[in-house]
Amino acid sequence: MHCWMVAILLLIGLALTSSSAWAYQPPWTLVGSSLSGPSAGAVVLWTALGFLSGSLPFSVWLGRLVARADVRRYGDGNPGAVNAWRAGGWHVGISAGLLDYLKGAIPVALARFGAGIGGWGLVPVALAPVLGHAFSPFLCFRGGRAVAVTFGIWSGLTLWTGPTILGLALTLAVAVNQTDAWSALFGPVVLGAYLLLSGASLPLMAVWAGNFAVVLWKHRRDLRTPPRPRPWLQKLLGGRESH
Repeated sequence: MHCWMVAILLLIGLALTSSSAWAYQPPWTLVGSSLSGPSAGAVVLWTALGFLSGSLPFSVWLGRLVARADVRRYGDGNPGAVNAWRAGGWHVGISAGLLDYLKGAIPVALARFGAGIGGWGLVPVALAPVLGHAFSPFLCFRGGRAVAVTFGIWSGLTLWTGPTILGLALTLAVAVNQTDAWSALFGPVVLGAYLLLSGASLPLMAVWAGNFAVVLWKHRRDLRTPPRPRPWLQKLLGGRESH
């Protein structure tokens, strides 16, 4: 119960901070500075909304409401869609994964395409849902591993490009590797390489760096297990070596 109290107090603080920043109007501007771009209040507001959206533990809630189970008691104990699937079946797992995706995609897309936030102002807005999911105040700051919400924020940032690259890389990694943590990191690594080669802006690279750092931190313990090839790949490699 104390976690819920902390979450409520935190959200109230975010709301007060957002409203204060939104109402603030600077009395002066530097000579030659641009008056265009998002205001500090807009950035703070959408960052707070993004964090709130990301912090909603849909997997845990769906597990309790539909499966009558605590998803954190399944698998590796992670409050995510995979363990929701284990606890309640495919319909609970897919629903949880979709909601985790949307809680990243919706606030970022609305901020970018609706409110017109871009440049460096988009960095905290895009990272907020990931941080909210990974360190949810509703779960005593012990959230999920931020894979589905990562797909969401890159949909909000790049529409189909980012999630397509992430999805293809993750699919390839899962097909050849048995260690989930290494497969989860392979997608962001490939996306980072694509962004560098395509000449992405510095703010977009900053979002990627922050996103990658969170995913890396949440998988840090499982990364102690080295990557292991799938049995079919082991047989293939073994067959070639025998020749």
